[in-house]
Amino acid sequence: MKMKELNINYEQELLKLNTSNKRKVFEKLSLAALSAIPWVGGVISAMASIPIENKDEISNDLRTEWLKEHEFKLLALKNSLEEIINRISNFGEEIVERIESPEYLQLVNLSYRVWDESATEEKRKFITNLLINSSGTKLCSDDVIRLFIDWIKNYHELHFKIISLIYKIPHISRGEIWRNLSENLEPPREDSAEADLFKMIIRDLSMGGVIRQYKPTDYNGNFLKTKKQPVTKTSLAKSAFDNTEPYEITNLGRQFVHYTMNENVSRIEEKK
Repeated sequence: MKMKELNINYEQELLKLNTSNKRKVFEKLSLAALSAIPWVGGVISAMASIPIENKDEISNDLRTEWLKEHEFKLLALKNSLEEIINRISNFGEEIVERIESPEYLQLVNLSYRVWDESATEEKRKFITNLLINSSGTKLCSDDVIRLFIDWIKNYHELHFKIISLIYKIPHISRGEIWRNLSENLEPPREDSAEADLFKMIIRDLSMGGVIRQYKPTDYNGNFLKTKKQPVTKTSLAKSAFDNTEPYEITNLGRQFVHYTMNENVSRIEEKK
């Protein structure tokens, strides 16, 4: 990367992402995001402190190397904010009040703290989708949105793969989950590290209220008692890759998928 590529006023670029009559509102959104990321101000100040006449002569300067590293992060931040603003601009003027509300701006701030700490593009994409959909969709409260932000922060990409798989294939068993995710059709030993990891992820998602073992319900949503399976005489514990117990995603898990894994979500009005 050549030093002249760093000669960009990111502060102005990030705040000029929208030129409509809602620009001031979107500036508030951008500032809420920028204030959550501590290194942004330092990068902009460092760029401004490099004399213009010396920019092509100090390519080996330690400060310049640091700026190069953050160049890509700044571009990713700009692209993320630009995507949010461009997509929520299509929702109409009625969402302006929501976007400039303290509650939504707090969600933006919390979300971009996690965005900055995320090591993968997938997690950053989830954050972008979450902020877009929570601006125009009232499927759940902001308290639940904050819970989703914590899930994005704390869960691994393997957790998200299993969430997506159970969402797409209801009543899937643990054995079927393994076969869909692993290149090896045969499951590993029950005492292997792979089995321990698989059980841990299923346990995390079950205890977190994202997935559960399938239970039939009546018309009013009450869970029905299930018939006990006949006891078979065996000295072996139930396999981590069991094929008999089906799993499903909870309604809370469905809301998470709705907000984070879907890009083109129809707006849902708040239930009265």
